[in-house]
Amino acid sequence: MIASALAYWTHDLDPVAIHFPQGWGLHGVHWYGLAYAAGFMVAAYLLGRWRRAGLTPVRDVHDESALITAVMVGVIAGGRLGHVLLYARAEFLADPLMVFRVWQGGMASHGGFLGVLLAGLWFARRAKADFLSVGDLLCALAPAGILFGRLANFVNAELVGDPSSVAWAVIFPHDGAMPRHPSQLYEAFGEGLLPLLWVLVRYPRRLPPGRLAGEFLLLYSAARIVCECFRSAEDGYVLGLTAGQFWTLPLAVLGLFLVFRSRRTAE
Repeated sequence: MIASALAYWTHDLDPVAIHFPQGWGLHGVHWYGLAYAAGFMVAAYLLGRWRRAGLTPVRDVHDESALITAVMVGVIAGGRLGHVLLYARAEFLADPLMVFRVWQGGMASHGGFLGVLLAGLWFARRAKADFLSVGDLLCALAPAGILFGRLANFVNAELVGDPSSVAWAVIFPHDGAMPRHPSQLYEAFGEGLLPLLWVLVRYPRRLPPGRLAGEFLLLYSAARIVCECFRSAEDGYVLGLTAGQFWTLPLAVLGLFLVFRSRRTAE
């Protein structure tokens, strides 16, 4: 057992990318924060590129700035509140101020989706734009952020996978010496990279409103449900499914609805 464990890579990555000197009162810049920044930067780049090509309901740089700002607020506020309401209710009741300590970790992608949805509703009303077209745009911008976020989960050694003996298993020291699936990397690939490549190919095409959003939600949901099979169910089970799988089902249903709706609209 010891000999086999030595064959696996032991996770020793530092979650802090840039350390501040002692006495500053802060540890430094974390990879998790940089992941969010990178996701927003890629989203801003793609938004500007597609706007200039006339592919978006965003009319000018002022709309562009407003949408990116709304998405940033929606992702951070929705992600944090989603984590608290879905996975950390007991912790919140014991210490309500924990909701503000975002530097300690705890963001839920499902809450982030809801935050982005509300941001899209606000922008569509402000810009008098078609909401489904705004939704297509937001879903085209989302995968890069998901990709970087999952990579940051791996660096932080959080959301670890189930014990495994596969050749690429990783030992996360804080979880003992048991090799585990690097499920964060599975999710980075399935939930982030694949949807990103998909939307880069699909978005420039003239699709019925809502079609791209539906396709993205289906891709994300399928990847999340599959990847959860290799991830430790730290948040428990709901009706025989992991909490992550259960809360992904509404996204899958919404994706199916949008795809079928767009097909009927195109006929």
